[in-house]
Amino acid sequence: MTPRDALIVRDDVPLAPLTTLELGGRARHLVDAADDATVIEALRWGEARGVPTLILGGGSNMVIADRGWDGLCVRIATRGRRFDEAGGAVTLTAAAGEPWDDVVAEAVARDLAGLECLSGIPGLCGATPIQNVGAYGQEVADTIRSVTVLERRTLRVLELPPEACAFAYRHSAFKRDPERHVVLAVTFALRPGGAPTLRYRELADALGGRARPTLADTRATVLALRRKKSMVIIDGDPNRRSVGSFFTNPVVSAAAAESVAARALALGAIASADEMPRWPAPGGSVKLSAAWLIERAGIRKGLRRGAVGVSTAHALALVHLGGGSTAALLELAQEVGDAVHARFGMTLVPEPTLIGVAWRAPEN
Repeated sequence: MTPRDALIVRDDVPLAPLTTLELGGRARHLVDAADDATVIEALRWGEARGVPTLILGGGSNMVIADRGWDGLCVRIATRGRRFDEAGGAVTLTAAAGEPWDDVVAEAVARDLAGLECLSGIPGLCGATPIQNVGAYGQEVADTIRSVTVLERRTLRVLELPPEACAFAYRHSAFKRDPERHVVLAVTFALRPGGAPTLRYRELADALGGRARPTLADTRATVLALRRKKSMVIIDGDPNRRSVGSFFTNPVVSAAAAESVAARALALGAIASADEMPRWPAPGGSVKLSAAWLIERAGIRKGLRRGAVGVSTAHALALVHLGGGSTAALLELAQEVGDAVHARFGMTLVPEPTLIGVAWRAPEN
């Protein structure tokens, strides 16, 4: 470690141990930022030396190239949670470096509704608005009151309302323009004593049709469902090295959805069009199941390609089994995407952020 300009800058730091995939090369420089002031100074340090800067949180939604990052990596490690009550409403403000599931667990313990279905998702709080994290019928856009950001060009701290975040399905203004802001904190508006959100049929069915399930019941059930799919990181689970869902669920026009169903019927993948899972999406569009498409394209759970493979528990998760490479994982991802496109004409889009690697969309 070398102190430079009041920072502790480490050189030649392996990034693989800082990601849930445990893949990727080394960072030329790395700063652990335990407070917002250190984030600002780190950005100044990188700017003064003309090196690119990568912001790293929990590494649970990032695929880093084998060659690593030839610049500065700022690892967000800020902590702090604050609850404020006014007029019967409660807001929760959490620092970007807070472990996400800890934030959810405390909200549920305080009987505050709005985040319970997002239990068990790995990573840090600051990443949730970037991806508009969602699961089991909830997404963070439902409850975000504001996002505190650092504007990278001016180093000003701003508080952005939801409309400035341009939230969409697994997308936001932050994801569209990742060089513009660094998320410093997120404020959520929660419902004291509110009922859990039970829009998702799998979750409602797993709760056994209880008349009045509690937030704690819902959290426990979500965690159990995620464990069955290896979507909770547990030591010893062979599927644990992943970024969760590698692809987003396609959102298409109603006509495109009917075309996919027709192809599935013609191929004998389904006996009737109603068997294809689909859900209404905004603007009259339709959301399809990427996992269903992958399996019906002939990609089976447990498929292995050397040191990488498809999770034995969920077709949507690509896993690193140890001793592998990012190149091998991306090659498998391309194989999966090509198979779905060839069989159904659907183009899958990777959900994680790709650092130093390119994604090739299948050709029509």
